[in-house]
Amino acid sequence: MPERYQLVQTPARLELHDTHDPKVGAVYVDFVEGKAQHRRLFGGGKGQDIAKAIGLHKLKNPHVIDATAGLGRESFVLATLGCRVTLLERSPIVHALLADGLQRAQASDDEIVRTIAQRMALHHADAHTGLAHCCAREPADVIYLDPMFPERQKTALVQKEMRFFHEVVGDDHDDEDLLEIACQYAKHRVTVKRPRHAPTLGGGKPAFVISGKAVRYDIYLGKATAQ
Repeated sequence: MPERYQLVQTPARLELHDTHDPKVGAVYVDFVEGKAQHRRLFGGGKGQDIAKAIGLHKLKNPHVIDATAGLGRESFVLATLGCRVTLLERSPIVHALLADGLQRAQASDDEIVRTIAQRMALHHADAHTGLAHCCAREPADVIYLDPMFPERQKTALVQKEMRFFHEVVGDDHDDEDLLEIACQYAKHRVTVKRPRHAPTLGGGKPAFVISGKAVRYDIYLGKATAQ
């Protein structure tokens, strides 16, 4: 990790601080309040594009592997919608932030949040090898991929988090290989989140696409569905 960034355990939570620019604020994971709470209460439920992209109109409480967990926002949304979610994160720094956020959610005074968090299982693993181990324990109905890409939004929060990911975590140079691996293990589908106008991963053609205003979801059929 670059020297400018530092993990700090505050009385409230584990945070990542930018020592060169403290004004930008800390990066942390919070599944209890803030944006996670707002989306849980007002996000649109199973009418959201991500719910359609995962296939929740067909699959009941599926096992989803979020192979590029990041700060866990999509994983929490999926767990909120009833999915059992396995989160894979290879960065030890991001994994530490996720583990802290998940632990606080599991200890929350909010019973609903605790129930959602209990459907989430976090593993420190590179998905290129971790998918095989996870699927050996329990097959994945859906594998979700959200490879890193430059955000178009210019808010301070987005700039802060994207700078953190690019400088601390690094770019996803192997995401095309990961798509190929995911398609080997997903039972029903692989769902890939992309910027709306970005090229597909590896140039392959998805089975179908669900597109929103800023992002789209490319869906590739898994081995059970494709047969």
